[in-house]
Amino acid sequence: MTNATVADALREFMSLIELLDDAYWEAGTVQHKDTVYDIISIFNQEIAELNKLSIQDHHFPYEIITEGMRRVVPKLERLDERKDNIIQRTQTLIDFREILSLVMNILAEERDY
Repeated sequence: MTNATVADALREFMSLIELLDDAYWEAGTVQHKDTVYDIISIFNQEIAELNKLSIQDHHFPYEIITEGMRRVVPKLERLDERKDNIIQRTQTLIDFREILSLVMNILAEERDY
């Protein structure tokens, strides 16, 4: 994805949150649940701020708004490394791999500026 728009970011972030919500309920330990919940909270804050923008602004390039999003990439990378232990359901794991790739691309674009 090149030059992700606000609409692109919202779509992919919402998809990731849905998958992480499934992963949260599927997680077998409190520590795994805490890891997933932390990431969900960061994305929820970013989405809340993005939703404050006018619909007419959704075609503009995405830019990180919240401070948590500036620090979420290492957390996503750690989750990606441990995903086989944390995410128990096969379909959730497959979907997570696809969505995580798209989200990481969006965040990588933002970090390149």
